[in-house]
Amino acid sequence: MTLISVQEAQAALPELIRRLSPGEEILLTENDQPVAKLLAAAPRSRPAPMLGTQSGSVIYMAPDFDAPLEDFKEYME
Repeated sequence: MTLISVQEAQAALPELIRRLSPGEEILLTENDQPVAKLLAAAPRSRPAPMLGTQSGSVIYMAPDFDAPLEDFKEYME
């Protein structure tokens, strides 16, 4: 873990973020007291879902699926 003052971090934040490796922590201090922690984001373990990949996965849909609900009939007029 690396200790850096808030003032030093403000001056070099983009560089600190670039050199932060996975699992590494940088502890930001103010008046020698810890106030914040920078953590490298963990790499994604799985790819983001793609649109359309669940196509055809609905097996059953009630015939009245899109029929108005009884509770809302007064608003439908």
